[in-house]
Amino acid sequence: MAEPDRPRTPQPRLRPAPLIFEPAEAAADPEHFFDLESIADPRELLARATELTLAFRAATDRSVEFQAMAAAQLADPRRFDRLTTADIAERAEWTEDYAKKMVEFGRELLRGATDQAP
Repeated sequence: MAEPDRPRTPQPRLRPAPLIFEPAEAAADPEHFFDLESIADPRELLARATELTLAFRAATDRSVEFQAMAAAQLADPRRFDRLTTADIAERAEWTEDYAKKMVEFGRELLRGATDQAP
C-alpha cells in the first residue's frame, strides 16, 4: 500500500501509457495479460511491460489519494452521517491506525486542493 506519510513534493504527474481494456473473453483467460504473451521481441516486450508497470504505479498512487480524500470526507465531524476511523477501516479493509493516517493524509490533500482553487 502507498505510504500516506511520505512528504509531498510538487512534481508534474507523469502521463502513463494508456491501459487498453481487454475484451471479456481475453480477460477470462488466466494466461492472457494485456496481450504481452503475444509479443515475441524481448525489446518490445520489455518496453510494453515497463509502460504497463508505470501506468499501474501511477494509477495506484492516484487511487490511494482518492481513498484518502474519501476517508477524510467520511470522517468530517460536520457530516451528520460521519463515520469513525474504525468504520472506515472496516469498509476499506485497513487497520484502524492506517485509517487514521489516511484520514489525515486526505485532509492534507483536501486543504491543498482548496488552497490551489482559483
